[in-house]
Order: sequence, then structure tokens, then C-alpha cells
Amino acid sequence: MQAYTIGQAARLLGVSPDTARRWADAGRVVTHRDEGGRRLIDGKDLAAFSVELAKVGGGEEDVSHTSVRNAFPGIVTAIKLGDVAAQVEIQAGPHRLVSLLTREAVEELGLEVGMEATARVKSTNVHIDRV
Repeated sequence: MQAYTIGQAARLLGVSPDTARRWADAGRVVTHRDEGGRRLIDGKDLAAFSVELAKVGGGEEDVSHTSVRNAFPGIVTAIKLGDVAAQVEIQAGPHRLVSLLTREAVEELGLEVGMEATARVKSTNVHIDRV
């Protein structure tokens, strides 16, 4: 079975290694030691913990981690909701960006006109990150 170091688990959970260590010390996630003395978390335990964490929210930072480099921070100027799809417009300086995404994604992000958001462009896709 795959096992993860505290550092690897922290990266996957989107927190610092110190936070992952504190969670392990508090017994929130089960660890064991390898022959070298490193603390490891079994993959199944880490998967279950990550699902639990997502339900209650537990990231220590509001920083978005992404591979998309073309970021356009701006303000949401319009949202058009359909039954399934949605259109979000962001004004980022002189740039007006429009993204088509699911209604569910707009609702999960809590997007509203007037709030800050970042449009991230990769190839022909525009990704929206809430600030």
C-alpha cells in the first residue's frame, strides 16, 4: 500500500508540514514509523482524512495552488446562470474575460457580482479562482 511522508501529505492536503504534524500529533490522522524513523500515513487513511477535511474545511491558507500561470485578478462584473451552465465575466484592468462553467461550480465558489476573483487562462480554457 502507498504511504506518504508528513511533507507529502501536507502538499496533497494544501497545508504546511507543521500543520500536518500537528494534526498527526493530535491523532486526527494515523501515522506509523518506517525503518528509518520517518512518520508515514497510509494512503487509505490519508484519502479518508482528506475527504473529511474537505467537508469541514481545514486548509490553513486561502492561497490557490495551480499550474496555470496566466492569471488575471479582477472583479466579477456579471454572472448569467442557466439550469446547468453559467457564464461569468471578470474585468481585469483593461481586459474583459468571460468563462463558461457549470452552475454548480459558480455556487461552490460563492461567486457574486462585485467580488474579487482571478481568471486563469491556459490554452483555450479560462479557470476562475475565488480570491
